[in-house]
Amino acid sequence: MATPCRLDALGIVNALGSSRDEIWPRLIEGDQSHLSMRDDFVPDQTLLLADVRSELPEIPEHLAEYACRNNALCLAALEQIREPIEEARKTHGAERIAVIMGTSTSGVSDAEAAIRRKCASDQLAPEFHYAQLEFGGIAGFVAEAIGARGPAYTLSTACSSGARALASARSLLNLGLCDAVVAGATDTLCGLTTGGFSALQALSKDASNPCSANRKGLTLGEGAAVFLVTRKEGGIQLLGVGESSEAHHMSAPDPEGRGAANAMSRALADAGLEADGIDYLNLHGTGTPLNDAMESLAVERVLGTDVPCSSTKPMVGHTLGAAGAMEAAFCWMMLDSSRDGSLDIPPHCWDGVRDPEIPDLHLSGRGERIDAVSRPGLEFRLMTNSFGFGGNNCTLVLGRDIDG
Repeated sequence: MATPCRLDALGIVNALGSSRDEIWPRLIEGDQSHLSMRDDFVPDQTLLLADVRSELPEIPEHLAEYACRNNALCLAALEQIREPIEEARKTHGAERIAVIMGTSTSGVSDAEAAIRRKCASDQLAPEFHYAQLEFGGIAGFVAEAIGARGPAYTLSTACSSGARALASARSLLNLGLCDAVVAGATDTLCGLTTGGFSALQALSKDASNPCSANRKGLTLGEGAAVFLVTRKEGGIQLLGVGESSEAHHMSAPDPEGRGAANAMSRALADAGLEADGIDYLNLHGTGTPLNDAMESLAVERVLGTDVPCSSTKPMVGHTLGAAGAMEAAFCWMMLDSSRDGSLDIPPHCWDGVRDPEIPDLHLSGRGERIDAVSRPGLEFRLMTNSFGFGGNNCTLVLGRDIDG
């Protein structure tokens, strides 16, 4: 069992807003009004997407080679935690600050624009640079932007990338390779991704409807969530990590949910918890027929059906490589907002039509709260699932002292 680490600070941007103060009240209300129709990604298709419409910061001139929307999304989140990052850099030194980021699209949207220009004029756009497109670019960009000189790398394990970035941050701290880590993930809507999911017939024409008998597919989104991770005690802790790689299929999960259940069980064991120690589960909850069926089986097998759970993707979309960090961020905000031994839970946004073919989970409703008095313990403990293509699974457990 590894030593927990502290998720010391959070920056976040998604379709619900460009700060914690904007996003939290909309999340807890189940606000789906920030989804929008777009017809500029897939030819002859209008898609419901969770795009970020707030103004993004300009990439500094000395980092112009990294100037793309994906990095601008990340910078919008990063700027929210500049002060604690700078404090960590001054305390530990630049060489002891690491950067681990996750992404699955990198700067593909900007590359698409550059290629369109080349097709029209036989020249790439002068502002296009390969560093915008390569997966490693996001980690290099963040390291340069904050002046970090420790280990810096990017993970791209599809939809578990952001969760694995946090898991890796804890590993680096436990190994003594650094004293603080800037870790998280960012992903951007682009034609390649939307076209791919459209070809897989995995997109819903309406907002995703996870766990419903009427679910048709997922809603794509974009955003960024970035943490400062340290060895400090107290506060909001990453208590447990569970990872598995089932390799059942290139794009489909194991229908029995064995890889998902394995990741969840390992996260419980790593956190030193039994199943009844989890107060809330953030589902991967994509709204696709296969994912929700297998995940429900995994939840029933590992946690039972009484734990309150919800999918937050109907509000912010499936942010792909950023999803694991994004949903860990939602759990972080829940814990950060807990008061007097009580915790607000994001509602499960769906049509309420149960699927008799899958386990009957406790899907949280609007206004639902957890009262710590109902279960003895020293912490609230929340779990979040992230399952990616190829069977790349990662489950995290976060916790906070009730009085902390």
